[in-house]
Amino acid sequence: MAADRTAAQPPVIPFADLAGVADLVRAFPGPDDEAAERARARDAELTKPAGALGRLEELAVWVAAWQAAHPPRAARPLACVFAGNHGIAARGVSAYPASVTEQMVANFVEGGAAVNQLCRNVGAGLSVYEMGLETPTADFTTAPALTDSEVLRAIAFGMRAVEPGIDILCLGEMGIGNTTAAAAMAAALFGGTGTDWAGPGTGVNADGLATKAAVIDQALTFHGAALADPLEVLRRLGGHELAAIAGAVMAARMLRVPVLLDGFACTAAAAVLWKVDPAALDHCKVAHMSREPGHRRLVGAIGQRPLLDLDMALGEASGAVLASGLVQAAVAAHNGMATFAEAGVSTREA
Repeated sequence: MAADRTAAQPPVIPFADLAGVADLVRAFPGPDDEAAERARARDAELTKPAGALGRLEELAVWVAAWQAAHPPRAARPLACVFAGNHGIAARGVSAYPASVTEQMVANFVEGGAAVNQLCRNVGAGLSVYEMGLETPTADFTTAPALTDSEVLRAIAFGMRAVEPGIDILCLGEMGIGNTTAAAAMAAALFGGTGTDWAGPGTGVNADGLATKAAVIDQALTFHGAALADPLEVLRRLGGHELAAIAGAVMAARMLRVPVLLDGFACTAAAAVLWKVDPAALDHCKVAHMSREPGHRRLVGAIGQRPLLDLDMALGEASGAVLASGLVQAAVAAHNGMATFAEAGVSTREA
């Protein structure tokens, strides 16, 4: 399955500054309690002991609540992969050169990546967005990664990428150097040092890992008190693709589309919104526990429990697409099972 390829074009920016972004996050709609209650009521009548399908039951209710509809739907998942380049890659924090970002985008488009096969397996669409690959972010040890206009444009672009009519949004990224950005963002948002958050990423050796941790510490010192604002964390330490992920999470909330977040970098991008308002990610599930060591700590910090734990560390929305199959299974069981009355099965005695 090949991917649709889109180069980022200047979008209409629906806010004047990052304060406007924060205001929108704080005004997010909540879940639809009526749809959730209808889902719980049906679940109680299905031909199984209460709780026997475990987290699949919770997933069906979650989808109904955030789609504001019962029965819930999962037939149309869409994976969006945002690709961006990072100036910090020139500091030796990755085992691969920055040119690999563009090469992997071409691989997505030709249908040769893991995510292409996984999308085919669950019937998901795949869109890949190039976030100005020819213009990497600034080296965030000496300047903010993004200017004010760049971060607002990337957020707005991510918002525009969420298509009406989809049932589940699977988010992922591609960008050499972005696990360094993610670790720096996590440290700024939740405390700690580069050593606490840095991991091997694409496979750096011990010297590369030490370089990565030192670069993160330099960035935390350089930006200092400005990092108290979570959206400034995104601007100063993030990237085009990470800001776009944050924007996609925002648009999905407004359009009532449940979201599956991929691994470390994707979760770090979304965690910025959690720091603005801890309810901001209630329509999101962390799809899987990445092998990247900082991911476990980050997932705990935002109070999530991943759906899968398969020792993956690939990115490109691979874990999110895999988890969409679980959501499809949860919805299929919820919608398709017979009730006790329909099947003529005796209910549990009082």
